[in-house]
Amino acid sequence: MNVLMQQDEIINKINLLLIEEIEIDEDQIQPQADLKKDLGIDSLDFVDLFVIIENNFGFKMKAEEMTDVKTLQDFYNYLFQRVKLN
Repeated sequence: MNVLMQQDEIINKINLLLIEEIEIDEDQIQPQADLKKDLGIDSLDFVDLFVIIENNFGFKMKAEEMTDVKTLQDFYNYLFQRVKLN
């Protein structure tokens, strides 16, 4: 149960950060949404996202770790793994 709570907290935090910091419309925030095609996240947004993640979760993201991250669900899964490692 604790792991699920933690995952829900991560999802809620990421969604809020995407809406507030990257200015993505709340209606677009869907797990299957493609980060680039559906959410319009470009390379500058990814740089912002890396800084936001570091400030909010306390670890540095590396671009090479993001090669398989295509959808918002992929991004959540990446963060679940990284948070467990810290």
